[in-house]
Amino acid sequence: MNEIAVLFHLGPLAITTTVVTSWVLIVLLGGVSFLATWRLSESNPGLVQTTLEAVVSAIEETVNDMMPGRAGFLVPFIGSLWIFIVVANLTGIIPGLHSPTSDLSLTAALAVLVFLSVHWYGIRADGLRAYLKHYMMPSPLLFPFHIVGEFSRTLALAVRLFGNMASLEMAALLVLIVAGFLVPVPLLLLHVIEALVQAYIFGMLALVYIAGGIQSQQNTQQKTEERM
Repeated sequence: MNEIAVLFHLGPLAITTTVVTSWVLIVLLGGVSFLATWRLSESNPGLVQTTLEAVVSAIEETVNDMMPGRAGFLVPFIGSLWIFIVVANLTGIIPGLHSPTSDLSLTAALAVLVFLSVHWYGIRADGLRAYLKHYMMPSPLLFPFHIVGEFSRTLALAVRLFGNMASLEMAALLVLIVAGFLVPVPLLLLHVIEALVQAYIFGMLALVYIAGGIQSQQNTQQKTEERM
């Protein structure tokens, strides 16, 4: 497993290669997005615009399949999450660089974002009171179990992506040590496929968690209305 080097300090905070790489990726993705959408055309879309529209449409369809009618509500977050993780996973292909997602600190930060987004979207859907009420369903005795479940799935989300990407880089390193550079192409293809799969799984789990929070809230409201 690669050693995470500390480059410099900002006060008590240690800035590692993972942090710098993540910052660079964010700036690059922001710049590419700005330039790619600078001049959009409805009558004569170019190759870049067509590709971007295909990616956005695929994300919208996936979100709509999970949460019909909520694509406009969820695509900005889920789409950004997918794109960032894909690019971060693929960074390990570049010689001399490592995937930021092979560092538990980054995957933990992404998992915390998903954790916060579940509650953010749940509260935005119909309000704080209705959202908090579903933690008491079907019995207030289950409240501690709901809380434990929230934190355990966040931990699992962070460890899953970190474990898969770190083990992929370690396996690639071991194969290169044993076989030399005779098998670079298969390893490269394996890394690309695994990067795409892990990004998809992370985004889908985030979508499932958000959808579960919103649907649980709606189910609570329906049960309350039926009792009334």
